[in-house]
Amino acid sequence: MMIPREILKKIRLIELRTNRLVSETLAGQYHSVFKGQGMNFDEVREYQPGDDVRAIDWNVTARMNHPFIKKFVEERELTLMLIVDLSGSGLFGSGDQSKREMAAEVASVLAFSAIRNNDKVGLILFTDEVEKFIPPRKGRKHVLRVVREILFFEPRNRGTDLNQALEFLIRVTPHRAIAVVLSDFLGQTHPSRLDIAGHLRRKAVLSETLGQASLVALRQANRRHDVVAVQIVDRYETELPALGRLVLKDAETGEVVEINPGDERKRSAFKQRQARSQQELLRLFRSANIDSIQLQADLPYASALGRFFETREKRRRHG
Repeated sequence: MMIPREILKKIRLIELRTNRLVSETLAGQYHSVFKGQGMNFDEVREYQPGDDVRAIDWNVTARMNHPFIKKFVEERELTLMLIVDLSGSGLFGSGDQSKREMAAEVASVLAFSAIRNNDKVGLILFTDEVEKFIPPRKGRKHVLRVVREILFFEPRNRGTDLNQALEFLIRVTPHRAIAVVLSDFLGQTHPSRLDIAGHLRRKAVLSETLGQASLVALRQANRRHDVVAVQIVDRYETELPALGRLVLKDAETGEVVEINPGDERKRSAFKQRQARSQQELLRLFRSANIDSIQLQADLPYASALGRFFETREKRRRHG
């Protein structure tokens, strides 16, 4: 199938933007943060002062009449599974790019870091069902296909069901993998690119949206895999702009609502409610023992991603 030139150009621009970041910083951090599944025996060598005595190979030591130790190397090859939310709210973006475009770029950084470390990359696209699955493979062409699908795949549905995606992950990925979920984690309560706050008069509470079922699914997935949550939100999903009366349409439910974000009390109440909801979401991630990173679609992501890697690496070293 021929790919339109404008699509190829957009994918190429993402590759160019992310390539320097991967080369200079994140590929090495990725390697340090995401370890292999174990250690493989490599060879035996003579014991040297300071070596761990538990590594002594007693059979070789007995034959050679002086101590030898077993040397192990990290079983490095991993699988990175990108689990990307394509629900309607991902089309929203009050800045230069939508949340979906940001997700594609962050996924590109992670995917190119993975293949630089000889890891495989797979993709699960989901709404309220699994829309597309690309089995894990290596190589630049494969990663460019993954980016293309995140950007331009047209889902059948517009809702959100994280449980379906996580259950599918467990079914199709038998061996331990790095599972990165890219989503706003806001369920069916957030607006499209043209909407600002279609969810204002509803609860819009993150913890209630995810619920106990999703918490159980997250815990089950994290027992099998190394799950990381990448939350991508827009600034107007946490704080309403001071505008006049608006008529808005919800991107996922189709509901139309009239609001007045110029009312200071309503803006303040909305901001406080979303802050409480965000704290509850983070508590949910912690209770499932899942690392998470929060990114804003209209802000640069490189430093935030770098800090996340650094924090995770320090915790692994001292954990």
